[in-house]
Parts: sequence; C-alpha cells; structure tokens
Amino acid sequence: MKTVDVLWNAAPRGLKPADGEVHVFSAPLDIPAERVDELASWLSHDEWQRASRFHLERDRRRFVAGRGTLREILSALLGINPRRLAFSYGEYGKPQIAAPAAARSLHFNLAHSDFIAVYAVAKHALGVDVERIRAMDDAEQIAERFFSPREKLCLRALPPEQRAEGFFNCWTRKEACLKAIGSGLDDCLDRIEVSLAPGEAAELLGVPNGSRSWRLHSLTPAAEFVGALAIKPEDSLVNCWKWVGPD
Repeated sequence: MKTVDVLWNAAPRGLKPADGEVHVFSAPLDIPAERVDELASWLSHDEWQRASRFHLERDRRRFVAGRGTLREILSALLGINPRRLAFSYGEYGKPQIAAPAAARSLHFNLAHSDFIAVYAVAKHALGVDVERIRAMDDAEQIAERFFSPREKLCLRALPPEQRAEGFFNCWTRKEACLKAIGSGLDDCLDRIEVSLAPGEAAELLGVPNGSRSWRLHSLTPAAEFVGALAIKPEDSLVNCWKWVGPD
C-alpha cells in the first residue's frame, strides 16, 4: 500500500483566501444520504440537469456530493450563502465564479477519482488533478500517445511494481498543468514534460513555447491515490486539508 506522504488535517474554521496561499481540500464522495440531501439543496438548475444525465445512481450521488461540496467550500471561504454562487465555463470547460461579482477574483479548480474529490482555491489561476493508482490495460497506448519521449523512457525504466504509480504521477501532473492553462487535452499534452518516478519531487521539465510560469506540487489525499497541483510561482504556501463540513 502506498504511504500517505502528507497528513491532511481537518480544515479549521475561519479560513479565508490570502495572497501567496493555496488551500487544497480533499472530500469523500460516498457519504450518508442525509449529507447528500443537504448538499443537493444548494445546487443550481443546470447542475441538477447534469446530475440527471448519469445512468448509475452511484455516479449521480457522487456528482451531487462533489458539486455541493464545492459550493460549501467556496461559500465558507467567501462568507456567503452557497446558493448565491453562479459559475461560468471556459472554452475547455474550466469553471470560474460568475457571481457574485465580488468573488470573481477567486480562482478554483477541482478533480475527482473514484470516491475522492480534490479542490484547490487561490487568488491566482491554478489546476489540480487526482487519480486512484490502478492497473490499466491501455496504459502503454496512452503513454505512447500523450507522453514525451523522455517520459516514456523514464516510465519503462521503472521496476514493474512502480509503473502504475509512475504513470499516474505523469498523467496527473500534465493534467494539472493543462487545467491551470485552460487548454484542451489534445492541445499540448505530449509537449508538457514532467518528472514521474515515485519518490521524486514533482517538477515541470518542459512546456510549450518555453514558458515556465507554473510550479508543480504532488498531492497524496489518501492511500493509493496520487494527485498534482499546478500553481503560479507567487503562491508559495500550499495548505492541504480534509473537508468535513463548515461546522
């Protein structure tokens, strides 16, 4: 079993966005029915429409839990009712706060895998991704298409028992960068180059056009999960929390 690298304590009360800080929250998606109902009461009409498209009840409940938790976290940080929040979406689906107007300067990003969601919030643009480490039959084909030549060599050089973790280290770090930039999956994934070996620091080794205006942090929200956070250099303090509700 993968060792959890960082102890994520329960988020304290009264957290507020601050210059130079990033708050990262992990939250479970498989939660009691009464908790789902509470979170569901804050969703907008368009979020309910999206929830209704899921065929499996489990997936619908996880979506409701994830979106409701997002509203709960943002409302706690901003000191507003979660129902007042409205979101807009960029060309590739990156969400941002549309209303209230005073909250538009706050940036956030979210990701989920299996039964865990991860949320990142700061005063500057950022991206986050998370994946459960697991065996995948098509991992080699995905790496061949989306990994750089150096990344493919590094992945093949890993001991077999470390390759799944290395694969998802690479994938989440590249995804976090893309989400921070706000680009689509096929735009430049193979041109974003990152470190991937288990135990190696998360590092951005190469990006399109030579721009290195992002820094990477590895995330371990739970055993058998890996994640990545892409942030601006001016955000120097990363705080990781477990979200258990505003109370």
